[in-house]
Amino acid sequence: MRLPSRRPRRERLLTEEPGTVRLSSPTPGWHHVGMATLTEFNLDETIAVLTRTPATLDALLRGLPESWVRSNEGKDTWSAFDIVGHLIVGERTDWMPRVRVILENGEARPFDPFDRLAQSRESQNKSLEQLLDDFARLRRENLAALQALNLQPENLSRRGRHPALGVVTLQQLLATWAVHDLTHVHQLSRVMAHQYRDAVGPWSAYLGVLQCSGHSS
Repeated sequence: MRLPSRRPRRERLLTEEPGTVRLSSPTPGWHHVGMATLTEFNLDETIAVLTRTPATLDALLRGLPESWVRSNEGKDTWSAFDIVGHLIVGERTDWMPRVRVILENGEARPFDPFDRLAQSRESQNKSLEQLLDDFARLRRENLAALQALNLQPENLSRRGRHPALGVVTLQQLLATWAVHDLTHVHQLSRVMAHQYRDAVGPWSAYLGVLQCSGHSS
């Protein structure tokens, strides 16, 4: 008696709804392809991002001609030089000082306001190379201080008071530190791309970075 041949099952893509694709396979379970997944806060992973920012900026900016690092997007906008200076001010006056305020005073003492334009004064008479060195040193010192605190999960729910936003948690502050870095890496790429907005000619229609605005604060 001849048995019917068994062909291996092939994976199929089944469209369930706009933006969602279900992958059917011989193995149990299925996956959504292309769906956004929220990442839970993880202190070690946050530090991994924060550790890389100085080297990222150094690799991109050190040694570039002044036309790349001193040009901006027009009136009241920032250059790459300004962005690095702003990150330095944050290292000195924002992140770790606010961590300590939360741990020592909780909500009883609001954070000191952050001067997001202080770099216009503090970066005067410095070179970009000096700023990159200062940022790397300050970030290294701050991350060493953060790790020395040996924060436990219960510490992350400790609350402080932002002068504009109200009650915030230590976890939110640390997550914001990392996303603030990424915001300014994003801004940096946009500012630099802006310098060639005309040079690229008709390709500008395909270059999303040239259509982007905002995300700079």
